[in-house]
Amino acid sequence: MRVLITGGCGFIGSAVVRRAVAELGWTVLNVDAMTYAANATNVESVAGDDRYSFVQADIADLDAMRTAFASFDPEGVIHLAAESHVDRSITGSADFVRTNIVGTHVMLEAAREHWGRMDADRRADFRFLHVSTDEVYGSLGAEGLFTESTPYDPRSPYSASKAASDHLVSAWHETYGLPTLITNCSNNYGPYHFPEKLIPLVILNALEGRDLPVYGDGQNVRDWLFVADHARGITTALETGTPGEKYNFGGLAERTNLEVVHIICDTLDRLRPGGRPRREQIKFVQDRPGHDRRYAIDASKAERALGWTPSVSFEEGLEQTIVWYLENEAWWRPLRAGVYAGERLGLATG
Repeated sequence: MRVLITGGCGFIGSAVVRRAVAELGWTVLNVDAMTYAANATNVESVAGDDRYSFVQADIADLDAMRTAFASFDPEGVIHLAAESHVDRSITGSADFVRTNIVGTHVMLEAAREHWGRMDADRRADFRFLHVSTDEVYGSLGAEGLFTESTPYDPRSPYSASKAASDHLVSAWHETYGLPTLITNCSNNYGPYHFPEKLIPLVILNALEGRDLPVYGDGQNVRDWLFVADHARGITTALETGTPGEKYNFGGLAERTNLEVVHIICDTLDRLRPGGRPRREQIKFVQDRPGHDRRYAIDASKAERALGWTPSVSFEEGLEQTIVWYLENEAWWRPLRAGVYAGERLGLATG
């Protein structure tokens, strides 16, 4: 299969690229603008493979996307490129609107033009898979799960931009017949995660003896999904999913933020003991504006329709992740020194 993957140098995107090339034998064109969270090292293991190629381009540039489609001639698209950090969306929403909404519109139009030029057999096989988030559904109470039919209720600039992009993808399927699919996932974690999100930030702060910031009371709940399991779900959906359908991927691993931080502290104390218990580094800080209380995914449709289930428990996956950061300081140290040092984001709302 020839697949164009956007955002393939990012966290989730690179996991999909590595799986597609090394495990599935797909021919992949990775299109990435190489913004702050992208890293060419993330795909270094497949970069020398004849089935892998790369183009640095902005998904909001229609001419560049038309060129990419025309030159590569893909049989499928996995659209992952996005601005994704809620905190950054609070203080810089314009980038999220441009990349997540305008960029998705451009990708849909370039894909529609390419699809329209195909012969009948190839048109029937073509797929456009859009990767989204559970945050589009809003905030859950103490009980219940997000399903594919849960009404959208985004609460942050980030989730609003992703909700808009989901609606565009659905509209292009209904209006133009473009064979699209949408996947919505719970919080991902794993190796190669840019250290602005909770798990890698806490790991690195703990190693450096810095404060471990916990928003509010620490009782916000997230469902955690190991990134390799998510990558497997995405590629399976592209291969066997039904156009026009949505599929939710979750890790069946609800934890409060404070529980996650406690596990990281205790695991690091065991694997790399410090001078004091790392739980003593925890510091409760002002909550994020509009912080959703709970997310949890019902992934039963993906299990029924795609045969997908998560294979890694949260505790197993988190220990693998911590070990990876311990063994790959050469990857994260330059990011901490020159890109993002761990400072607080997302409080200014003016």
